[in-house]
Formats: sequence, structure tokens, C-alpha cells
Amino acid sequence: MRFTKMQGCGNDYVYVNCFDLPLPKDPAELARRMSDRHFGIGSDGLILICPSDSGADARMRMFNADGSESEMCGNGLRCVAKYVHDYGICRAPQLKIQTGRGNLTVDLEVKAGKVDRATVNMGKPILEGAMIPTKLIGNPPVEVPLAVAGQNLHVTAVSMGNPHCVTFVEKATDELVLGLGPKIEHSSMFPARTNVEFIEIISPTEVRQRTWERGSGETFACGTGASAVCVAGVLTGRTKRKIINHLRGGDLELEWRESDGCVYKTGPAVEVFSGDWPE
Repeated sequence: MRFTKMQGCGNDYVYVNCFDLPLPKDPAELARRMSDRHFGIGSDGLILICPSDSGADARMRMFNADGSESEMCGNGLRCVAKYVHDYGICRAPQLKIQTGRGNLTVDLEVKAGKVDRATVNMGKPILEGAMIPTKLIGNPPVEVPLAVAGQNLHVTAVSMGNPHCVTFVEKATDELVLGLGPKIEHSSMFPARTNVEFIEIISPTEVRQRTWERGSGETFACGTGASAVCVAGVLTGRTKRKIINHLRGGDLELEWRESDGCVYKTGPAVEVFSGDWPE
């Protein structure tokens, strides 16, 4: 089975073209096997690029490294758009990709015939607690106390099609990210589990992010997480609507626009290599 490994700011996935190949019989198990960094290809998960049933140019289905299916991945979406363009599925400068939160628009920056960067309209943030979903108080829950493993945090919950728990810290240490991240992910306050972002404020237009990603552990980047951070920064009065977010794998540009209420995210999309999986 032919595959292509791609990454956006170090958030790496294995991509399978289901326009040309049949849908895997057990994509969850395939994701677990392919994602293993010792016995497989090594990735944060598996993304299937499929024909759309909603009028989009392609459909993205995303499976985390543990096999769980997720609604969205912002970095993965940029790479899906790059694949769709570069491999000739659709060569338009603007693409629509079907995701778990509907059809999203991606504007492409092309160099020498291939996509270099892309801007994704991530849509409007979901701020109603029951829809995020979270049991934390508030619509949205902003700076709500959360006790985890004997530590008291203040968190802001936002959904960008998948749930995020954002906490602003002086220093995003391993103790916080690796120690508290998995505990927050599985907190009873988040019925569908949650992604967790630990954020250092550099200035009103600049932040630094480390992410514990639901189903994958710490990742080098999280596009929906970076978008949620942009929203949380505005809601808590810490940042402006347009910021640069420094992630472990690179930088993303975010803007929560007042004009339409949507979050726009710009960043790189890079093909790493292609190969054949022995199925």
C-alpha cells in the first residue's frame, strides 16, 4: 500500500490516497501500527485522503497514534491540501476539504509548482460548554479553576471542531506537559477527552506553545490547538487577535477575525518521503 509521510511544523502524519486505493478495512489498527516510531513508519497518526460526499475537493479522515478517530487536525489539513494539489487531484489555488467539522477552505501558496504554505479558514470557535464538550462552568469556560494531581490550574476551554483545554503558565515544563497533560486529557471534566495546551506569553502578539495531544501524547505542533490558543488569548485579555505562535516544530500565524468570527491559520506543509507499506 502506497503512503506518503508529510509534516506541518513537525506535526507528522502518514497519508494514504483513497482516491486510488481502497479504504483500509481497519484504519484504527493500521494507524496504531504505522504510527509506531520503533516498529512502524513513525508518526502522530494516519490521515486518509478520500473522495468527498459533501461537494468538497477531498475528504480528510484522521486517526491518532492510538487508533482513535479525531474530528480535525489543522496541520494535517494543510498537508492534505498540499497532497491534493501536488498530486493532481485538484490544482485550484483554493481548495475545500471535508473534515469532521464541515467543509473548510484552504488558500495555497505555490512555489515551483508545489504548495509551500497554506492558510486555513478554521471556522468559528465553539464556545458553548456542552458543545466543546466540557463540564466546566461557563459559555465559554474562561479561567476556570481545575484541580489536577494536587495542582490548581486556571483553564480556558475552546473547541475548534475538537476539544482544547488552554492554560497559561510562566514556563511550559516537562513536569506540566508530560505530567499533567495526560491527566487533564482524561479528566472527568472532558467527556470526550481533550487536547491540552500549555502557553507562555511573550508579548500581546507572540506566544510559545507546548501541546499534549489527545490520543498521541506530546506533539511538535497542533494546528487546532494553536487556533484555540489564539481565541483563549483574546478571551482572557492576554493577547491581540493576530499572533505568532512558536511551537516546538515551527511557527504558525493566527488571526481571530472580528469581520467573520473565524480563525485563520497560516503555516508550512512539507512532504517528507513516500514508500510502500507491506500490506
